[in-house]
Amino acid sequence: MPEPDFFYTIEKAAMAEFRERGSKFIGYARPVKNMEEFKEGLNEIKKEHPKATHHCFAYRIGLDGNNYRSSDDGEPSGTAGKPILGQIDSRELVNTLVIVVRYFGGTLLGVPGLINAYRSAAALALQMTPAVQRPVEKEYIVRFDYTQINEVMTLVKQYNCRVLQQEMQLFCNMNIAVPVNRLSEISYKLQELRNVELVKIA
Repeated sequence: MPEPDFFYTIEKAAMAEFRERGSKFIGYARPVKNMEEFKEGLNEIKKEHPKATHHCFAYRIGLDGNNYRSSDDGEPSGTAGKPILGQIDSRELVNTLVIVVRYFGGTLLGVPGLINAYRSAAALALQMTPAVQRPVEKEYIVRFDYTQINEVMTLVKQYNCRVLQQEMQLFCNMNIAVPVNRLSEISYKLQELRNVELVKIA
């Protein structure tokens, strides 16, 4: 399967509330890039809602589709985490975490009721923050002579690469994130410059 050129994610955190027969479900959507950000996000919400009955969540991180998790946090199996993950996936989002906090209102909702409530809270939270398209990027190091900095920087800007790190001495090393759909063009252009090397970071 060819690798996609773009992916969808959210940039801003958002919150929405859903009520069902006395129970309150508060959905939080937030962008996360790695496991540390997921843990921070979950801990923040747990601190904010220490008296909540449940803190259910789902996330999907990375582009390979393998890094995801959902948690029912004590609710009947499959009634919370999976419906939340379903909302992330139905919008084809990655690097996204949704947490739904529940305050029990005294009435049991049953399995269909719970699935609907968690799905609705997650959907509402995700509706509050726009999905954004981001290019899939690969990291490279460009090595070049200091005298060529203007030519190299012009190409880096022209092909929408992001500079991640740079070491500017007589001989320069620059880490850049290259959109995969511009890779062949920029490598061709850089090769046209003398003594410029583009090295892929594994």
